[in-house]
Amino acid sequence: TEAQLQNRYLNAPLLRYVDSMRTHGHRAARIDPLDLIHREEVAALNPRRYGLTDDSKKYNVNGILWTKPFGGSDSTQEWWTLAEITRHLRSVYVGKIAYEYMHSPSKTERLWFSHLLESESLPSSEEQPVTIMDAKAKRRIHELLARSEVLDNFLQLKFPNLKRYGLEGGESMLPALDSLFSSASHGGIEHIILGMPHRGRLNLLTDLLQFPPAALFNKIKGFSEIPEDLHAEGDVLSHLVASPTLSYGARNPVKVSLLPNPSHLEAVNPIALGKTRAKQYALLKTSPKDCELGDKVMCVQLHGDASFAGQGVVMEGLGLNVVRAMDIAFRHNELDLPSITSPLMYEQISARRSVPQIYEEKLKLEETIDAQTIASVREAHRTHLDVELAAVPSFKPTASMLQAQWSGMVWPASEDAVFEPETSVNEETLRTVGRASVAVPENFEVHPKLLRHIKNRLKSIESGTGVDWATAEALAFGSLMLEGCDVRISGQDVGRGTFSQRHAMLVDQRTERVVVPLNEDGEFKAEGRLELANSSLSEMAVLGFEYGASWERPNILPIWEAQFGDFFNGAQVGLYICFAGGGANSSAKWLKQSGIVMLLPHGLDGAGPEHSSSRIERMLQLSDDAYEPNTDGKPSNVNIHVTFPTTPGQYFHLLRRQIKRNFRKPLIVAGPKALLRLSAASSSLSDLSEGSRFQPVLDDPIVDASQVKRVVLLSGKIYYELIKERETRGLTDAVAFIRLEELSPFPFNQLAETLKRYTEAKEIVYLQEEPRNQGAYTHVASRIQPVFEEVGFRGALGYRGRKESALPAPGIGKLYSAQQRAVIDSAFEAL
Repeated sequence: TEAQLQNRYLNAPLLRYVDSMRTHGHRAARIDPLDLIHREEVAALNPRRYGLTDDSKKYNVNGILWTKPFGGSDSTQEWWTLAEITRHLRSVYVGKIAYEYMHSPSKTERLWFSHLLESESLPSSEEQPVTIMDAKAKRRIHELLARSEVLDNFLQLKFPNLKRYGLEGGESMLPALDSLFSSASHGGIEHIILGMPHRGRLNLLTDLLQFPPAALFNKIKGFSEIPEDLHAEGDVLSHLVASPTLSYGARNPVKVSLLPNPSHLEAVNPIALGKTRAKQYALLKTSPKDCELGDKVMCVQLHGDASFAGQGVVMEGLGLNVVRAMDIAFRHNELDLPSITSPLMYEQISARRSVPQIYEEKLKLEETIDAQTIASVREAHRTHLDVELAAVPSFKPTASMLQAQWSGMVWPASEDAVFEPETSVNEETLRTVGRASVAVPENFEVHPKLLRHIKNRLKSIESGTGVDWATAEALAFGSLMLEGCDVRISGQDVGRGTFSQRHAMLVDQRTERVVVPLNEDGEFKAEGRLELANSSLSEMAVLGFEYGASWERPNILPIWEAQFGDFFNGAQVGLYICFAGGGANSSAKWLKQSGIVMLLPHGLDGAGPEHSSSRIERMLQLSDDAYEPNTDGKPSNVNIHVTFPTTPGQYFHLLRRQIKRNFRKPLIVAGPKALLRLSAASSSLSDLSEGSRFQPVLDDPIVDASQVKRVVLLSGKIYYELIKERETRGLTDAVAFIRLEELSPFPFNQLAETLKRYTEAKEIVYLQEEPRNQGAYTHVASRIQPVFEEVGFRGALGYRGRKESALPAPGIGKLYSAQQRAVIDSAFEAL
């Protein structure tokens, strides 16, 4: 108000002092509960620095210090002595909580915090205290704190050698989360996705999250947390999960889902974000039109303070979304002896009473509870734990992985699993999708260079020939959307495509309006939506985000496209311990299925060491692909599918197979670069329509098998270089090139059936452009013998390609060309 502005002008030194306290108070706050950190007094917090020397002098604080609830009288003068002002400010800003907010560029945010902290009331038009803490609420807090301490003491007594990552010293986490869950529920939140580290996990599980202590004790004693008939391998105690539905008296209950996580604890952060985002997006379809993404689903993450500051994936995740973060941190586990390295700290800790005990003393002084009540709360919980421990011999674990949105799916090892579903689409539907994928709205100015892209796509759709990779991809996306599936693809510049091939989004050159043609209303009306997420260069966080989205529901096709195949290097922690372990880890350890797709552009083309290889050998090493074919005739139930398709039609069927199966597995696609626009690598609509499907092995289409003397097995784009060279040399019937399009699971049966045609072959070799110690050679060579035995071939698998190298490819152009020439020549040597 004018009066407040005038007062700020008259008392400018006081205003400077108050603002300095708001700005710098956190630097002097006593946030160390052990008081071991020596804090220097901050000069900016001394009122003398601003010429304020008389502690008894009174000042009008209206408009300078926010002492009244928001919306109160803003013109009444209020006189405080300097001593009172200093005392109040120090109690707020230099206490046991550090507040840092004055760096915010938003004046509204700064005022909100100032009102909240200095008036101790909520910044609203209603006069309401920050906290309403009646006796019932205090007793609730006490019960949570006491039960946590009883659990830790019980586990220490019964299982003294257990690494339990107890909550001693951090018990306040439980009432904090209880309060958060309650507030969220009353605010309309119906789902909370929770990611957290080891510390305090068991305390949270067995209390707020209603995990049966008998199940906990069963696991501690070495038994499985998963029904034995599922043949899963399980995980460690500190990764257990629960998903209870909690009622806090709000209109709707709130479901809290604690996610499993690996021991690289912060890897769960983007997974939790991705699952939250996918749930938010799905609920929009069934919510009122005014419902926003964050209205019904919230992601909550807890971090250890060292990892929060030091792990890059935390900041990467924050760059993707906004999370509520709580920090907890203590010693690593109970079997450590921290006093060896931190004797003074742990001398202080040992001398302190526990948090629950301190709170109990406070409540006794307030006469909220008495000693008898305290004892009865603790004894009741000890008795409960004893009963649960006694129940372990009769305990039977259960599994809940195929419920709610996953109820239509089956477990991959089930007899009902369909590994080869129908993936073809009739040609008329394909043409409808193809036209819609490049439909330009009226009065929309497309970039002139995209006119050729649109023309070529329409031409291939109408003629039924010359379908390139981007077109096949759009047809897969659109046909899945017509069937009710959402498609989400993320990565750097995925709307356009790294190699300017996709153009799934169009930008008006006059207004910069963006449209996604497959999402536009018109002739093409799909229930599903295509979401294009042009992400930052945060591979671990982005891949984790999409992986989390794949956990949420099966009717979404989540894709992460690396700008180049080797960009997955930035996501290795998440890739190895979550994704490759199952799709791998998540099924074998956590009973989670994931249909995520990783597109990793791969192929040596003279680009140098860094952007040539997707390190397909690593993906194959992560696979649990068998070394011999199944004797029972059942399909191989591998943890991840690793593919190297060489035609757009094959890629089309792979994408659709991900969704048409009645279970989910991760898919690795060693994607094309040079093949994106190669006419020889195009497909026809008949390769996508009725009667077509993905082929793990592609036979040589033109040779006379009875004349072939050498069979060359290979994968990838070098096939097109080889058939061109064969034609040039006139050796069409002397050598056959057989493409292995799917490497995991290894196509034992399909390859054997193909090789049976080559009855006169004297030599079978595997050729690759990657160095011998890389690529797919080792994977193929270690599995080929059963195939040779079945077809009666008595020789050994030969090798053609580059020699061993520490690099994926050379950086010298002439050296690359010479090596590539030698690889191609080796296929025809001595023929």
